[in-house]
Amino acid sequence: MKKFFSFFIGLCLIYQVSLKADEGMWTLPLLEKLNMGQMQELGLELSAEDIYSINDSSIKDAIVIFGGGCTGEMISDRGLLLTNHHCGYGVIQSHSTLESDYLTDGFWAGNMDEEIPSPELSVTFLIRIEDVSESVMAGMEPEMTEQERDSVTIIYSRQLEREATAGTHHFARVQSFFGGNQYHMMVYERFRDVRLVGTPPSSIGKFGGDTDNWMWPRHTGDFALFRVYTAPDGSPADYSEDNIPMKPKHYLPVSAKGIETGDFAMVLGYPGGTQRYMTSFEVNEVLEVTHPNRIKIRGLRQEILLEDMLASEKVRIQYADKYSGSTNYWKFSIGQSENLKRLGIYEQKQEIEESFRQWVNSEASRQKQYGAALELIDNAVNDGRENINALQYIDEAILRSCEIVSMAIRSNNLLGLLSLREPSQPAIEKAIENLRKSAENFYKDYNPPTDRKVVAAMLELFYNDVDRKYHPAVLNDIIRRYRGDFDKYSEALFKKSIFASEASLKAFLDKPSRRKLEDDPAFRLARSTYQKAGDLRESSTEYFNDLSRGQRLFIAGLKEQYPERIFYPDANFSMRLSYGTVGGYLPRDAVYYDYLTTFEGIMEKEEPGNREFQVPGRLKELFQNKDYGMYGDNGSLPVNFITNNDITGGNSGSPLINARGELIGLAFDGNWEAMSGDISFEPELQRCIAVDARYILFIIDKFAGATHLIDEMTIVN
Repeated sequence: MKKFFSFFIGLCLIYQVSLKADEGMWTLPLLEKLNMGQMQELGLELSAEDIYSINDSSIKDAIVIFGGGCTGEMISDRGLLLTNHHCGYGVIQSHSTLESDYLTDGFWAGNMDEEIPSPELSVTFLIRIEDVSESVMAGMEPEMTEQERDSVTIIYSRQLEREATAGTHHFARVQSFFGGNQYHMMVYERFRDVRLVGTPPSSIGKFGGDTDNWMWPRHTGDFALFRVYTAPDGSPADYSEDNIPMKPKHYLPVSAKGIETGDFAMVLGYPGGTQRYMTSFEVNEVLEVTHPNRIKIRGLRQEILLEDMLASEKVRIQYADKYSGSTNYWKFSIGQSENLKRLGIYEQKQEIEESFRQWVNSEASRQKQYGAALELIDNAVNDGRENINALQYIDEAILRSCEIVSMAIRSNNLLGLLSLREPSQPAIEKAIENLRKSAENFYKDYNPPTDRKVVAAMLELFYNDVDRKYHPAVLNDIIRRYRGDFDKYSEALFKKSIFASEASLKAFLDKPSRRKLEDDPAFRLARSTYQKAGDLRESSTEYFNDLSRGQRLFIAGLKEQYPERIFYPDANFSMRLSYGTVGGYLPRDAVYYDYLTTFEGIMEKEEPGNREFQVPGRLKELFQNKDYGMYGDNGSLPVNFITNNDITGGNSGSPLINARGELIGLAFDGNWEAMSGDISFEPELQRCIAVDARYILFIIDKFAGATHLIDEMTIVN
């Protein structure tokens, strides 16, 4: 009985739609069919058409892809956009200097003329979603290999995308769902003139820093404001002084009413990726390879970066975004590993697989169709493990960590043009211009002495940890010429390479030479590393294909095994909705976490001298005077709250929306106790952490004095 109960719970956690409302990232066109009844039972007062409509204004028209990996939402009829401080962090950092340090001091535009253009930033609106499974899969046959299926998918998808966007400025993307058993096409519209409007200082926007990251209770004002601009006719346009603030199809009213336990909450956004159908073989690989590698490699690099950041304000600004981006998933790997083990996810997966095998083996037709599924996954994971380990080390330790390598490889196209028998001068000049533009952005946030230390440390780590047969050829030259002294090699590389400074690269581009580029030590390191990575990927093709086929068959089989259950697809950075309620949780024995944190908690955490827990003087003044305005609640000020909504990376910046379609908060994190949730949802533990809308309004109004921004929102009291 105990074993059966454990199996049943595991199955509910991983594959079955829970009877609770907190699990599932749902596709919008199916809300009416699958979700509206339960959502309305929880208190929703809207219709499915209010949330997702193709012909009329709906909530989905207020939700955007912010940049390339976050969510944002429109909160005024003049293009005002809300997202997380950490989502806008790279943009804020790019505008920061020693003289105007917006990371440290914050920034608030007094009017639209003071808003800062951010040409590297765009936002993308969803126009519609179409199920194109029948069209994409029309040319597929059961006996096809995965490569043949992929070729068919590409051909049919591109045709559908062209037809859907012909005569428009829209673009389309066909994406796979349920492991290649279903396909949807998303049609989008992208706007390229986005300007920074306001951001709190990092002492508010990142309060708690890495210490509090992925933790509850939280006290973080993780938000920033931008504005979307259009051409005078409302169409997308590059930055121009003639552009006007966008008039969005829909924007979210902002609620200052507050929340209570049990209140309905839904999240709309772009969750990046989950692996809820992952098998025990893959969980084992995550625990033994993926996470240990990431923790070790990033941990070493982060120590080097932090040392230099603490020693120099200039380096701190240059590397703030790089460091933050690295530590986020470094800590994630630590937390997910811990919770996968603590919650016995590997064993739960094994029980599900055993049930699947028994179901498959009970009929010959099932054996023929699904019998190879788990064996394919098992063999692919185990046989390809060495390749995957080496590829991860190449990616994490060299391609991602060694900045000079990433800059050097950008000149590969120029080398190709210079190597032609009859070089095209216009093509060469265009390649040179592209490199000049790339260099301008790169060297602004680059400190060669820091990178020199990183290169030495990363190459030595790679050499010691990875089998020699997976080494880039240039590594053998380093060992032979420098006798394994990676510090000496790195010092020589930075002395000789044209990529070690912007000045030397510019001088080279004034008189480019094929020979000089081929002989450059950073370029040789880059080319050799990319060559080895390419060879490894090519030799891993069979493993990847077997894994893909096994996953597709396994998911199809599960859906057939349990026809009465409603399955939802893994997140894949397409717009999804999750719904749930406000409420606390029990993280461990005899401990209860409430659903709301307040200003008092900020002051309790204050730690003078600790950059992560500093409180600005103006904020302390407001606290001492209890000057909370209309945003306080019984003499206190709400800061963060939690719900049981199902979210993951990419949902950062997503709105928490109440039963009436009003914004009540801004999602920015998940909780430590459920960091295994991307692989196995934990209904009793998993929580979405959000900034309370009242705290956002308070910071804009009372802290920053930006009342003109409050005035353009629709505030619901």
